[in-house]
Amino acid sequence: MMRCFGTVEIWQIVTMQTTKTDIAISIISVAAFILFWELAVRIFQIPSLVLPAPSAIAAEGYLRHNIYLQHSWVTLYETVLGFVLAAFIGVILSVGIVYSRVLKSAIFPLVVALQIVPKVAIAPLLLIWAGYGVSSKILLALLVAFFPIVVNMVTGLAAVDEELLELCRILQANRWKEFFKVRLPNALPYLFSSLKVASTLAVIGAVIGEFVGGDAGLGYLIIISNTEMRTSMAFVSIVGLSVLGLVLYGLIALAEKLCMPWERRIAVTSAVAPGRP
Repeated sequence: MMRCFGTVEIWQIVTMQTTKTDIAISIISVAAFILFWELAVRIFQIPSLVLPAPSAIAAEGYLRHNIYLQHSWVTLYETVLGFVLAAFIGVILSVGIVYSRVLKSAIFPLVVALQIVPKVAIAPLLLIWAGYGVSSKILLALLVAFFPIVVNMVTGLAAVDEELLELCRILQANRWKEFFKVRLPNALPYLFSSLKVASTLAVIGAVIGEFVGGDAGLGYLIIISNTEMRTSMAFVSIVGLSVLGLVLYGLIALAEKLCMPWERRIAVTSAVAPGRP
């Protein structure tokens, strides 16, 4: 039976291994960096064209927040859809590679070869094949985020203790039970690690597509800022991309904690009795 988590419980799960000291240090370090940046720009009188002050960047974002929000939704849509498709296809393909030698020999080399090809080089081809709309950006985000999911998921599904597999054979468990009871739980840490990496790569893929041939999105705004020599616009867009990637990363980290409750029990046990084996 599935369990519903309340807001308070979810917050406790997220912050279980994070102390108040860790949070304070993070906040202080970010604030100190921003303050140093602001003072350096003012003391050395750096032109805003070269490096705008954080206050100027914040003012730009506030004054034109409607434009940035509109373009942020475009990039978010492209990133999330490309990431979800990459996760779905990557997991399905990984299962096939682990359970089929023929599929492993036929597909895995192609996956590696596709990863070697620079995505900037194939971006113009995707624009020809899929057009200048969001489809080409979604495909590029998918291709960039696809490889780490496949590699890590294959590793997690294959890295199962042989004794556990032998126990499944002794108990006459079919392949479905073996997969859901043994292989999938073993692969979950690998999967979520790859999803965290893929979430940031999907943002990069979407932005590359917007660089090459986009008419909307934060990547498109960066191109416009370079054309109009508005450095503050580029910085606001970069901050927006960073926030977008951090939110996706945080959501995956939250899903990891919710889907792997045994990791939370281990953390609690270690915290209560650190000397107990």
